[in-house]
Amino acid sequence: MGLFTSLFWLPFLLVPLLLLFKKKTDQSNKKHNKLPPSPPKLPIIGNLHQLGELSHSSLSQLARKYGPVMLLHLGRMPVVVVSSADAAKEVLKVNDLACCSRPKLAGIGRLTYDHLDVAFSPYSECWRELRKICVLEIFSMKRVKSFRFIREEEIWSLMNSISRSSTDLVNVTEKVFVVIGSIIFRTSFGKCFYGSEFDHAKFDELVHDVAIVAGSFSYEEFFPGFGWIIDRISGHNGRVERVFQELDTFFQQAIDDHLKPGRAKHEEDIIDVMLGIENEQIRELGDHAWLTKNHIKAVLMDMFLGGIDTSSLTVIWAMTELVRNPTLMKKAQDEVRGIVGKKGRVEQTDLDQLHYNKLIIKETLRLHPPAPLLITREAISHFRINNYDICPGTLIQINAWAIGRDSNYWKNPEEFSPERFIGNNIDFKGQDFELLPFGGGRRVCPGLYMGTVTVELLLANLLYCFDWCLTDGMKETYMNIEEQGGQCVTVNKKTPLLLMPVKYLDDQAS
Repeated sequence: MGLFTSLFWLPFLLVPLLLLFKKKTDQSNKKHNKLPPSPPKLPIIGNLHQLGELSHSSLSQLARKYGPVMLLHLGRMPVVVVSSADAAKEVLKVNDLACCSRPKLAGIGRLTYDHLDVAFSPYSECWRELRKICVLEIFSMKRVKSFRFIREEEIWSLMNSISRSSTDLVNVTEKVFVVIGSIIFRTSFGKCFYGSEFDHAKFDELVHDVAIVAGSFSYEEFFPGFGWIIDRISGHNGRVERVFQELDTFFQQAIDDHLKPGRAKHEEDIIDVMLGIENEQIRELGDHAWLTKNHIKAVLMDMFLGGIDTSSLTVIWAMTELVRNPTLMKKAQDEVRGIVGKKGRVEQTDLDQLHYNKLIIKETLRLHPPAPLLITREAISHFRINNYDICPGTLIQINAWAIGRDSNYWKNPEEFSPERFIGNNIDFKGQDFELLPFGGGRRVCPGLYMGTVTVELLLANLLYCFDWCLTDGMKETYMNIEEQGGQCVTVNKKTPLLLMPVKYLDDQAS
Protein backbone atom coordinates (compact mmCIF):
# COMPACT_ATOMS: atom_id res chain seq x y z
CA MET A 1 0.00 0.00 0.00
CA GLY A 2 2.90 2.34 0.79
CA LEU A 3 4.41 1.78 -2.70
CA PHE A 4 1.05 2.52 -4.39
CA THR A 5 0.67 5.73 -2.34
CA SER A 6 4.18 6.86 -3.29
CA LEU A 7 3.58 6.23 -7.00
CA PHE A 8 0.25 8.09 -6.81
CA TRP A 9 1.86 11.26 -5.46
CA LEU A 10 5.01 11.06 -7.61
CA PRO A 11 3.60 13.09 -10.57
CA PHE A 12 2.38 15.83 -8.25
CA LEU A 13 5.85 16.12 -6.73
CA LEU A 14 7.65 16.02 -10.08
CA VAL A 15 5.55 18.66 -11.88
CA PRO A 16 6.67 21.61 -9.67
CA LEU A 17 10.29 20.45 -9.97
CA LEU A 18 10.01 20.24 -13.77
CA LEU A 19 8.42 23.67 -13.94
CA LEU A 20 11.20 25.10 -11.75
CA PHE A 21 13.82 23.44 -13.95
CA LYS A 22 12.15 24.82 -17.10
CA LYS A 23 12.01 28.31 -15.57
CA LYS A 24 15.71 28.19 -14.71
CA THR A 25 16.54 26.85 -18.18
CA ASP A 26 14.53 29.64 -19.84
CA GLN A 27 16.26 32.23 -17.66
CA SER A 28 19.64 30.74 -18.54
CA ASN A 29 18.78 30.82 -22.26
CA LYS A 30 17.68 34.44 -22.00
CA LYS A 31 21.01 35.34 -20.40
CA HIS A 32 22.90 33.81 -23.29
CA ASN A 33 20.52 34.83 -26.08
CA LYS A 34 19.95 38.38 -27.17
CA LEU A 35 16.26 38.32 -28.08
CA PRO A 36 14.52 41.00 -30.17
CA PRO A 37 12.66 43.76 -28.32
CA SER A 38 9.12 42.89 -27.34
CA PRO A 39 6.02 44.87 -26.31
CA PRO A 40 4.73 44.22 -22.78
CA LYS A 41 2.59 41.11 -22.70
CA LEU A 42 -0.31 39.87 -20.60
CA PRO A 43 -0.39 36.52 -18.78
CA ILE A 44 -1.55 33.57 -20.90
CA ILE A 45 -2.59 35.56 -24.01
CA GLY A 46 0.76 37.33 -24.45
CA ASN A 47 0.46 40.02 -27.14
CA LEU A 48 -2.71 38.74 -28.80
CA HIS A 49 -4.70 41.72 -27.51
CA GLN A 50 -2.46 44.09 -29.51
CA LEU A 51 -3.50 42.68 -32.90
CA GLY A 52 -6.37 44.55 -34.52
CA GLU A 53 -8.64 43.49 -37.37
CA LEU A 54 -5.92 44.51 -39.83
CA SER A 55 -2.99 42.61 -38.35
CA HIS A 56 -0.45 43.97 -40.84
CA SER A 57 -1.35 47.53 -39.84
CA SER A 58 -1.26 46.76 -36.10
CA LEU A 59 2.14 45.11 -36.47
CA SER A 60 3.45 48.03 -38.51
CA GLN A 61 2.47 50.45 -35.74
CA LEU A 62 4.15 48.30 -33.08
CA ALA A 63 7.29 48.05 -35.23
CA ARG A 64 7.61 51.84 -35.29
CA LYS A 65 8.06 51.70 -31.53
CA TYR A 66 9.91 48.41 -31.01
CA GLY A 67 11.91 48.17 -34.22
CA PRO A 68 11.93 46.27 -37.54
CA VAL A 69 12.76 42.98 -35.77
CA MET A 70 10.26 42.48 -32.97
CA LEU A 71 9.34 39.51 -30.78
CA LEU A 72 5.69 38.85 -29.93
CA HIS A 73 4.13 36.07 -27.90
CA LEU A 74 0.80 34.92 -29.28
CA GLY A 75 -0.34 32.68 -26.48
CA ARG A 76 2.40 30.06 -26.26
CA MET A 77 3.85 30.86 -29.70
CA PRO A 78 6.93 33.10 -30.07
CA VAL A 79 6.68 35.10 -33.31
CA VAL A 80 9.38 37.36 -34.71
CA VAL A 81 7.90 40.09 -36.92
CA VAL A 82 10.16 41.50 -39.65
CA SER A 83 9.23 44.94 -41.01
CA SER A 84 12.22 46.22 -42.98
CA ALA A 85 13.91 45.28 -46.25
CA ASP A 86 17.30 44.83 -44.57
CA ALA A 87 15.89 42.44 -41.99
CA ALA A 88 13.89 40.60 -44.67
CA LYS A 89 17.12 40.06 -46.60
CA GLU A 90 18.61 38.46 -43.48
CA VAL A 91 15.67 36.05 -43.40
CA LEU A 92 15.12 35.33 -47.09
CA LYS A 93 18.72 35.32 -48.36
CA VAL A 94 21.40 35.20 -45.66
CA ASN A 95 19.58 32.71 -43.39
CA ASP A 96 17.06 31.23 -45.82
CA LEU A 97 17.92 27.60 -45.08
CA ALA A 98 17.72 28.13 -41.31
CA CYS A 99 14.12 29.38 -41.47
CA CYS A 100 12.57 28.00 -44.64
CA SER A 101 10.17 25.62 -42.92
CA ARG A 102 6.49 26.11 -42.12
CA PRO A 103 4.71 25.53 -38.81
CA LYS A 104 2.45 22.48 -38.75
CA LEU A 105 -0.89 24.14 -38.08
CA ALA A 106 -3.99 22.01 -37.71
CA GLY A 107 -6.42 23.83 -40.03
CA ILE A 108 -4.22 24.15 -43.09
CA GLY A 109 -2.76 20.71 -42.32
CA ARG A 110 -6.21 19.18 -42.73
CA LEU A 111 -6.86 21.02 -46.00
CA THR A 112 -3.50 19.93 -47.42
CA TYR A 113 -3.84 16.24 -46.48
CA ASP A 114 -1.32 16.55 -43.63
CA HIS A 115 0.92 19.10 -45.35
CA LEU A 116 1.40 17.42 -48.74
CA ASP A 117 1.27 20.71 -50.68
CA VAL A 118 3.96 23.21 -51.71
CA ALA A 119 2.92 26.47 -50.03
CA PHE A 120 2.30 25.31 -46.44
CA SER A 121 4.35 22.13 -46.12
CA PRO A 122 7.30 22.05 -43.67
CA TYR A 123 10.73 21.83 -45.28
CA SER A 124 11.59 18.25 -46.24
CA GLU A 125 12.93 16.10 -49.06
CA CYS A 126 9.36 15.37 -50.19
CA TRP A 127 8.60 19.09 -50.30
CA ARG A 128 11.72 19.74 -52.43
CA GLU A 129 10.70 17.06 -54.92
CA LEU A 130 7.12 18.30 -55.15
CA ARG A 131 8.22 21.91 -55.59
CA LYS A 132 10.57 20.77 -58.38
CA ILE A 133 7.60 19.16 -60.16
CA CYS A 134 5.55 22.36 -59.80
CA VAL A 135 8.35 24.60 -61.06
CA LEU A 136 9.33 22.41 -64.02
CA GLU A 137 5.99 20.92 -65.05
CA ILE A 138 3.06 23.02 -63.82
CA PHE A 139 4.19 26.65 -63.55
CA SER A 140 6.96 26.64 -66.15
CA MET A 141 6.95 29.32 -68.83
CA LYS A 142 6.17 26.69 -71.46
CA ARG A 143 3.18 25.36 -69.51
CA VAL A 144 1.87 28.85 -68.73
CA LYS A 145 2.05 29.75 -72.42
CA SER A 146 0.12 26.59 -73.28
CA PHE A 147 -2.81 28.00 -71.25
CA ARG A 148 -2.79 31.23 -73.24
CA PHE A 149 -6.00 30.47 -75.15
CA ILE A 150 -7.87 29.86 -71.87
CA ARG A 151 -6.85 33.26 -70.49
CA GLU A 152 -7.70 35.06 -73.70
CA GLU A 153 -11.05 33.33 -74.20
CA GLU A 154 -12.22 33.96 -70.63
CA ILE A 155 -11.07 37.60 -70.57
CA TRP A 156 -12.55 38.40 -73.98
CA SER A 157 -15.78 36.74 -72.89
CA LEU A 158 -15.86 39.09 -69.90
CA MET A 159 -15.25 42.14 -72.10
CA ASN A 160 -18.14 41.14 -74.37
CA SER A 161 -20.36 40.50 -71.36
CA ILE A 162 -19.68 44.00 -70.03
CA SER A 163 -20.32 45.48 -73.49
CA ARG A 164 -23.70 43.76 -73.69
CA SER A 165 -24.69 44.62 -70.14
CA SER A 166 -28.06 46.37 -69.89
CA THR A 167 -27.08 48.16 -66.67
CA ASP A 168 -24.93 51.26 -66.45
CA LEU A 169 -23.17 50.22 -63.27
CA VAL A 170 -20.75 47.28 -63.21
CA ASN A 171 -19.55 45.53 -60.07
CA VAL A 172 -15.92 45.31 -61.16
CA THR A 173 -14.96 43.40 -58.01
CA GLU A 174 -17.44 40.62 -58.76
CA LYS A 175 -16.58 40.48 -62.47
CA VAL A 176 -12.84 40.22 -61.80
CA PHE A 177 -13.25 37.42 -59.24
CA VAL A 178 -15.50 35.49 -61.63
CA VAL A 179 -13.13 35.70 -64.60
CA ILE A 180 -10.01 34.82 -62.57
CA GLY A 181 -11.93 31.93 -60.98
CA SER A 182 -12.99 30.75 -64.45
CA ILE A 183 -9.39 30.82 -65.67
CA ILE A 184 -8.15 28.83 -62.66
CA PHE A 185 -11.08 26.43 -62.98
CA ARG A 186 -10.34 25.63 -66.64
CA THR A 187 -6.57 25.57 -66.10
CA SER A 188 -6.87 23.12 -63.21
CA PHE A 189 -9.89 20.99 -64.13
CA GLY A 190 -10.23 21.35 -67.86
CA LYS A 191 -13.83 22.53 -67.90
CA CYS A 192 -15.81 25.75 -67.65
CA PHE A 193 -18.00 26.98 -64.82
CA TYR A 194 -20.87 27.40 -67.19
CA GLY A 195 -22.92 24.27 -67.66
CA SER A 196 -21.07 22.46 -64.85
CA GLU A 197 -22.59 21.31 -61.60
CA PHE A 198 -20.14 23.57 -59.76
CA ASP A 199 -21.17 27.13 -60.65
CA HIS A 200 -19.01 30.14 -59.92
CA ALA A 201 -21.09 31.25 -56.93
CA LYS A 202 -20.48 27.97 -55.12
CA PHE A 203 -16.86 27.98 -56.24
CA ASP A 204 -16.31 31.53 -54.89
CA GLU A 205 -17.91 30.61 -51.57
CA LEU A 206 -15.66 27.58 -51.20
CA VAL A 207 -12.54 29.59 -52.09
CA HIS A 208 -13.51 32.17 -49.45
CA ASP A 209 -13.97 29.44 -46.82
CA VAL A 210 -10.60 27.92 -47.71
CA ALA A 211 -8.92 31.32 -47.30
CA ILE A 212 -10.47 31.73 -43.83
CA VAL A 213 -9.29 28.31 -42.66
CA ALA A 214 -5.81 28.84 -44.14
CA GLY A 215 -5.45 32.21 -42.42
CA SER A 216 -6.61 31.14 -38.98
CA PHE A 217 -4.93 29.57 -35.97
CA SER A 218 -6.81 27.28 -33.64
CA TYR A 219 -7.08 28.15 -29.95
CA GLU A 220 -5.32 24.89 -29.16
CA GLU A 221 -2.25 26.23 -30.99
CA PHE A 222 -2.30 29.40 -28.89
CA PHE A 223 -3.28 27.72 -25.63
CA PRO A 224 -2.31 24.03 -25.63
CA GLY A 225 -4.06 21.89 -23.09
CA PHE A 226 -7.36 23.76 -22.93
CA GLY A 227 -7.71 25.64 -26.25
CA TRP A 228 -9.38 22.61 -27.84
CA ILE A 229 -12.44 23.32 -25.71
CA ILE A 230 -12.79 26.79 -27.24
CA ASP A 231 -12.19 25.36 -30.72
CA ARG A 232 -15.05 22.94 -30.23
CA ILE A 233 -17.44 25.48 -28.72
CA SER A 234 -16.63 28.17 -31.31
CA GLY A 235 -17.21 25.76 -34.18
CA HIS A 236 -13.65 26.09 -35.54
CA ASN A 237 -13.08 22.34 -35.76
CA GLY A 238 -16.43 21.80 -37.44
CA ARG A 239 -15.76 24.53 -40.00
CA VAL A 240 -12.35 23.07 -40.87
CA GLU A 241 -13.84 19.60 -41.33
CA ARG A 242 -16.77 20.90 -43.42
CA VAL A 243 -14.48 22.82 -45.77
CA PHE A 244 -12.15 19.84 -46.07
CA GLN A 245 -14.98 17.45 -46.95
CA GLU A 246 -16.33 19.84 -49.60
CA LEU A 247 -12.88 20.26 -51.12
CA ASP A 248 -12.06 16.57 -51.02
CA THR A 249 -15.37 15.58 -52.63
CA PHE A 250 -14.84 18.12 -55.40
CA PHE A 251 -11.20 17.15 -56.03
CA GLN A 252 -11.96 13.43 -55.98
CA GLN A 253 -14.79 13.87 -58.47
CA ALA A 254 -12.52 15.91 -60.77
CA ILE A 255 -9.78 13.25 -60.60
CA ASP A 256 -12.28 10.43 -61.18
CA ASP A 257 -13.61 12.27 -64.25
CA HIS A 258 -10.07 12.48 -65.62
CA LEU A 259 -9.52 8.74 -65.09
CA LYS A 260 -12.65 7.63 -66.96
CA PRO A 261 -11.77 5.41 -69.95
CA GLY A 262 -12.30 7.14 -73.26
CA ARG A 263 -12.52 10.62 -71.70
CA ALA A 264 -12.46 13.28 -74.43
CA LYS A 265 -9.51 15.55 -73.61
CA HIS A 266 -9.89 18.89 -75.35
CA GLU A 267 -7.06 20.59 -73.46
CA GLU A 268 -4.40 19.29 -71.09
CA ASP A 269 -4.99 20.71 -67.61
CA ILE A 270 -3.07 20.54 -64.34
CA ILE A 271 -4.79 17.33 -63.20
CA ASP A 272 -3.78 15.69 -66.51
CA VAL A 273 -0.18 16.77 -65.97
CA MET A 274 0.03 15.48 -62.39
CA LEU A 275 -1.73 12.19 -63.16
CA GLY A 276 0.79 11.70 -65.97
CA ILE A 277 3.69 12.30 -63.57
CA GLU A 278 2.16 9.86 -61.06
CA ASN A 279 1.85 7.14 -63.73
CA GLU A 280 5.42 7.78 -64.88
CA GLN A 281 6.69 7.38 -61.30
CA ILE A 282 4.77 4.12 -60.91
CA ARG A 283 6.32 2.75 -64.13
CA GLU A 284 9.85 3.81 -63.19
CA LEU A 285 9.89 3.40 -59.39
CA GLY A 286 7.20 0.81 -58.72
CA ASP A 287 6.56 0.53 -54.98
CA HIS A 288 8.98 3.43 -54.35
CA ALA A 289 6.77 5.93 -56.19
CA TRP A 290 5.84 8.67 -53.71
CA LEU A 291 3.45 10.97 -55.60
CA THR A 292 -0.15 10.16 -54.64
CA LYS A 293 -3.65 11.42 -55.37
CA ASN A 294 -3.50 13.31 -52.08
CA HIS A 295 -0.44 15.23 -53.30
CA ILE A 296 -2.42 16.18 -56.41
CA LYS A 297 -5.35 17.37 -54.31
CA ALA A 298 -3.04 19.38 -52.03
CA VAL A 299 -1.50 21.18 -55.02
CA LEU A 300 -4.99 21.93 -56.34
CA MET A 301 -5.77 23.46 -52.95
CA ASP A 302 -2.76 25.76 -53.38
CA MET A 303 -4.16 26.77 -56.76
CA PHE A 304 -7.46 27.67 -55.09
CA LEU A 305 -5.81 29.78 -52.44
CA GLY A 306 -2.90 31.30 -54.32
CA GLY A 307 -4.32 31.66 -57.79
CA ILE A 308 -7.66 33.40 -57.38
CA ASP A 309 -7.59 35.90 -54.52
CA THR A 310 -4.10 37.28 -55.18
CA SER A 311 -4.62 37.91 -58.90
CA SER A 312 -8.14 39.27 -58.45
CA LEU A 313 -7.17 41.68 -55.68
CA THR A 314 -4.23 43.03 -57.68
CA VAL A 315 -6.50 43.94 -60.61
CA ILE A 316 -9.18 45.42 -58.31
CA TRP A 317 -6.69 47.60 -56.43
CA ALA A 318 -5.02 48.69 -59.69
CA MET A 319 -8.37 49.77 -61.15
CA THR A 320 -9.26 51.53 -57.88
CA GLU A 321 -6.05 53.55 -57.86
CA LEU A 322 -6.32 54.44 -61.55
CA VAL A 323 -9.89 55.68 -61.14
CA ARG A 324 -8.68 57.81 -58.21
CA ASN A 325 -5.94 59.21 -60.47
CA PRO A 326 -7.51 60.09 -63.86
CA THR A 327 -4.21 61.37 -65.27
CA LEU A 328 -2.57 57.99 -64.68
CA MET A 329 -5.64 56.23 -66.10
CA LYS A 330 -5.39 58.25 -69.33
CA LYS A 331 -1.67 57.57 -69.61
CA ALA A 332 -2.26 53.83 -69.27
CA GLN A 333 -5.13 53.86 -71.78
CA ASP A 334 -3.15 55.92 -74.29
CA GLU A 335 -0.34 53.36 -74.15
CA VAL A 336 -2.50 50.27 -74.64
CA ARG A 337 -4.72 51.84 -77.30
CA GLY A 338 -1.73 53.21 -79.17
CA ILE A 339 -0.07 49.80 -79.33
CA VAL A 340 -3.14 47.61 -79.92
CA GLY A 341 -4.80 50.04 -82.35
CA LYS A 342 -8.20 49.00 -83.68
CA LYS A 343 -7.83 45.24 -83.12
CA GLY A 344 -10.64 45.36 -80.57
CA ARG A 345 -8.85 43.37 -77.87
CA VAL A 346 -5.45 42.93 -76.23
CA GLU A 347 -3.66 39.67 -76.95
CA GLN A 348 -0.99 38.08 -74.80
CA THR A 349 1.62 38.82 -77.47
CA ASP A 350 1.00 42.55 -76.92
CA LEU A 351 1.99 42.51 -73.25
CA ASP A 352 5.75 42.90 -73.67
CA GLN A 353 5.17 46.31 -75.28
CA LEU A 354 2.92 47.59 -72.48
CA HIS A 355 5.61 49.00 -70.21
CA TYR A 356 3.40 51.38 -68.24
CA ASN A 357 0.94 48.56 -67.60
CA LYS A 358 3.77 46.64 -65.91
CA LEU A 359 4.70 49.68 -63.80
CA ILE A 360 1.09 49.98 -62.62
CA ILE A 361 1.11 46.37 -61.47
CA LYS A 362 4.43 46.82 -59.64
CA GLU A 363 3.13 49.89 -57.84
CA THR A 364 -0.13 48.12 -56.96
CA LEU A 365 1.77 45.20 -55.47
CA ARG A 366 3.92 47.63 -53.46
CA LEU A 367 1.02 49.63 -52.02
CA HIS A 368 -1.57 46.82 -51.85
CA PRO A 369 0.16 43.43 -51.58
CA PRO A 370 -2.70 40.90 -51.71
CA ALA A 371 -1.15 38.89 -48.84
CA PRO A 372 0.28 41.69 -46.66
CA LEU A 373 1.78 39.20 -44.20
CA LEU A 374 3.75 36.54 -46.04
CA ILE A 375 2.99 32.93 -45.17
CA THR A 376 4.56 32.24 -41.77
CA ARG A 377 8.00 30.64 -41.66
CA GLU A 378 9.46 28.54 -38.85
CA ALA A 379 13.08 28.51 -37.74
CA ILE A 380 14.66 25.05 -37.92
CA SER A 381 18.07 26.07 -36.54
CA HIS A 382 19.56 28.97 -34.61
CA PHE A 383 20.48 32.12 -36.53
CA ARG A 384 20.67 35.87 -36.03
CA ILE A 385 18.82 38.85 -37.51
CA ASN A 386 20.23 42.32 -36.87
CA ASN A 387 22.34 40.76 -34.07
CA TYR A 388 19.27 39.27 -32.36
CA ASP A 389 19.15 35.53 -31.67
CA ILE A 390 16.36 33.53 -33.31
CA CYS A 391 15.86 30.13 -31.70
CA PRO A 392 14.58 26.95 -33.39
CA GLY A 393 10.80 26.70 -33.32
CA THR A 394 10.30 30.47 -33.49
CA LEU A 395 7.75 31.59 -36.08
CA ILE A 396 8.80 34.36 -38.46
CA GLN A 397 6.31 36.76 -39.97
CA ILE A 398 7.42 39.16 -42.74
CA ASN A 399 5.22 42.24 -43.06
CA ALA A 400 5.39 42.91 -46.82
CA TRP A 401 2.78 45.67 -46.44
CA ALA A 402 4.96 47.61 -43.97
CA ILE A 403 8.11 47.13 -46.08
CA GLY A 404 6.30 48.45 -49.18
CA ARG A 405 5.34 51.62 -47.28
CA ASP A 406 8.66 52.23 -45.52
CA SER A 407 9.87 55.81 -46.10
CA ASN A 408 13.47 54.61 -45.68
CA TYR A 409 13.13 52.88 -49.05
CA TRP A 410 10.29 54.68 -50.82
CA LYS A 411 9.76 58.38 -51.44
CA ASN A 412 6.18 59.46 -50.61
CA PRO A 413 5.29 55.83 -49.82
CA GLU A 414 1.54 56.42 -49.39
CA GLU A 415 1.25 57.90 -52.89
CA PHE A 416 0.30 55.73 -55.88
CA SER A 417 3.00 56.54 -58.44
CA PRO A 418 3.95 53.93 -61.08
CA GLU A 419 6.59 56.38 -62.35
CA ARG A 420 8.73 55.60 -59.29
CA PHE A 421 9.83 52.40 -61.06
CA ILE A 422 11.07 54.19 -64.20
CA GLY A 423 14.85 53.91 -64.46
CA ASN A 424 15.32 51.27 -61.76
CA ASN A 425 15.38 47.49 -61.84
CA ILE A 426 13.37 46.78 -58.69
CA ASP A 427 11.09 43.82 -59.31
CA PHE A 428 8.76 41.57 -57.33
CA LYS A 429 10.45 38.24 -58.08
CA GLY A 430 12.03 37.87 -54.64
CA GLN A 431 15.48 39.37 -55.25
CA ASP A 432 14.63 42.96 -54.26
CA PHE A 433 13.69 42.98 -50.61
CA GLU A 434 11.91 46.33 -50.73
CA LEU A 435 9.17 44.64 -52.78
CA LEU A 436 8.09 41.19 -51.59
CA PRO A 437 4.46 40.46 -52.54
CA PHE A 438 5.40 36.89 -53.54
CA GLY A 439 8.01 36.22 -50.87
CA GLY A 440 11.57 35.18 -51.61
CA GLY A 441 14.23 32.53 -51.12
CA ARG A 442 13.29 28.87 -51.25
CA ARG A 443 9.68 29.75 -50.48
CA VAL A 444 9.08 32.27 -53.26
CA CYS A 445 5.73 31.64 -54.94
CA PRO A 446 6.25 29.15 -57.81
CA GLY A 447 3.12 30.40 -59.61
CA LEU A 448 4.42 33.97 -59.88
CA TYR A 449 4.67 34.01 -63.69
CA MET A 450 1.25 32.45 -64.22
CA GLY A 451 -0.36 34.99 -61.91
CA THR A 452 1.32 38.08 -63.35
CA VAL A 453 0.55 37.16 -66.97
CA THR A 454 -3.14 36.80 -66.08
CA VAL A 455 -3.16 40.13 -64.20
CA GLU A 456 -1.39 41.98 -67.02
CA LEU A 457 -3.75 40.64 -69.69
CA LEU A 458 -6.94 41.34 -67.72
CA LEU A 459 -5.92 44.86 -66.66
CA ALA A 460 -4.80 45.76 -70.20
CA ASN A 461 -8.14 44.64 -71.66
CA LEU A 462 -10.16 46.54 -69.06
CA LEU A 463 -8.18 49.69 -69.87
CA TYR A 464 -8.33 49.17 -73.62
CA CYS A 465 -11.98 48.23 -74.06
CA PHE A 466 -13.65 50.81 -71.81
CA ASP A 467 -13.47 54.25 -70.32
CA TRP A 468 -14.39 53.94 -66.66
CA CYS A 469 -16.42 56.49 -64.71
CA LEU A 470 -17.63 56.80 -61.15
CA THR A 471 -21.33 56.99 -60.39
CA ASP A 472 -22.93 60.41 -60.78
CA GLY A 473 -21.87 62.88 -58.15
CA MET A 474 -19.01 60.83 -56.72
CA LYS A 475 -15.58 62.43 -56.62
CA GLU A 476 -12.38 60.43 -57.04
CA THR A 477 -11.03 61.75 -53.74
CA TYR A 478 -14.02 60.31 -51.87
CA MET A 479 -13.55 56.74 -53.07
CA ASN A 480 -13.46 54.21 -50.27
CA ILE A 481 -10.04 52.54 -50.21
CA GLU A 482 -10.38 50.90 -46.81
CA GLU A 483 -9.13 47.35 -46.41
CA GLN A 484 -11.22 44.53 -45.03
CA GLY A 485 -9.38 42.30 -42.58
CA GLY A 486 -10.43 39.13 -40.87
CA GLN A 487 -8.84 35.71 -40.75
CA CYS A 488 -8.07 35.35 -44.45
CA VAL A 489 -4.50 35.18 -45.76
CA THR A 490 -5.41 37.95 -48.23
CA VAL A 491 -6.88 41.40 -47.53
CA ASN A 492 -9.77 42.65 -49.64
CA LYS A 493 -11.04 46.08 -50.54
CA LYS A 494 -13.76 46.78 -47.97
CA THR A 495 -16.41 47.91 -50.46
CA PRO A 496 -17.00 46.58 -54.01
CA LEU A 497 -15.61 48.63 -56.88
CA LEU A 498 -18.66 49.92 -58.78
CA LEU A 499 -17.95 51.72 -62.06
CA MET A 500 -19.74 52.77 -65.23
CA PRO A 501 -18.09 51.50 -68.45
CA VAL A 502 -18.16 53.35 -71.76
CA LYS A 503 -17.13 51.30 -74.80
CA TYR A 504 -14.00 52.50 -76.56
CA LEU A 505 -14.82 50.96 -79.97
CA ASP A 506 -18.32 50.37 -81.33
CA ASP A 507 -17.07 47.47 -83.43
CA GLN A 508 -15.19 45.83 -80.56
CA ALA A 509 -14.14 42.30 -81.45
CA SER A 510 -16.21 39.48 -80.02
